Amino acid sequence: MSQRQYNSFAEFWPHYVAEHSQPRTRLLHLVGTAIALGCVVFFIVVGRWWLFPLALIPGYGAAWIGHFFIEKNKPATFQYPLWSFLGDYKMIWLMLTGRMNDEVERVANS
Repeated sequence: MSQRQYNSFAEFWPHYVAEHSQPRTRLLHLVGTAIALGCVVFFIVVGRWWLFPLALIPGYGAAWIGHFFIEKNKPATFQYPLWSFLGDYKMIWLMLTGRMNDEVERVANS
């Protein structure tokens, strides 16, 4: 089965939301991203900028655990790396502002 091609982030967003329907998956994304950002700040502070790629380990590791073991789907990162990255930050913003559950429901009912 071929993957759908999206022409914009707006088209991609409902797919992204559907792939993150479980609260535990979204929480793992939030935790992984927070740890990754903390690592980046730490690497800047200690002057070890070349270690930035190590921040990908907790960031993607936590998210992929959610996909493989909770959602049981393939992370969107593999096919849509940029839009998935943007989706993570939009999702986290909606989580922090208390609006992500409503967004999941909206997408599920559309």
